Amino acid sequence: MSISAAQVKELRDRTGAGILECRKALEESGGDLEAAVDILRARGAAKAATRAGRQTHEGLIGQYVHMNGRIGVLVEVNCETDFVARTDDFQELVRNLAMHIAATNPLAVSAEDLPEDVVEREKAVFLEQTKNEGRPEHLWDRIVEGKMKRFYQDNTLLDQAYIRDTDKTVGELIAEISAKTGENIVVRRFARFELGE
Repeated sequence: MSISAAQVKELRDRTGAGILECRKALEESGGDLEAAVDILRARGAAKAATRAGRQTHEGLIGQYVHMNGRIGVLVEVNCETDFVARTDDFQELVRNLAMHIAATNPLAVSAEDLPEDVVEREKAVFLEQTKNEGRPEHLWDRIVEGKMKRFYQDNTLLDQAYIRDTDKTVGELIAEISAKTGENIVVRRFARFELGE
């Protein structure tokens, strides 16, 4: 099958992948643009996973103030080079993360960042709820584990559904931008302030 330059350009514009990568993905998908996007996303996610251990000392501190100054957010997002930190994709990611944090009020960046006492308190509450619901004792651990997974999805930034596209998590959004830029991207920390809190 012959792949046109216009097809390659369209795929490149949508994904930011290299010309050869776009051509190969289109050839693999038989010219199907959506399937080629999925192929490149899968490859990008795999590459992003291999970059996860690389040092991130550059980046930006983004801010967002919402509701007539009633909610404010500062977020530090790191990448490997200042070149990537100056790209539109990275800057847009930082802005969008700050807005997401303002809207959803997560407790921590990831489940590993939650204080141990918070995790233990939630587990105890879920265990008590499970007992009170009259569930069989041999299922308690699995039920509590499922409730904890939902707790992490609701309260940790990387596990939350992204507010502008609920089909993906914030962690998946970051992996997409990481694949597009070719660098490891890490949300280091954030602070959310609400008037009167």
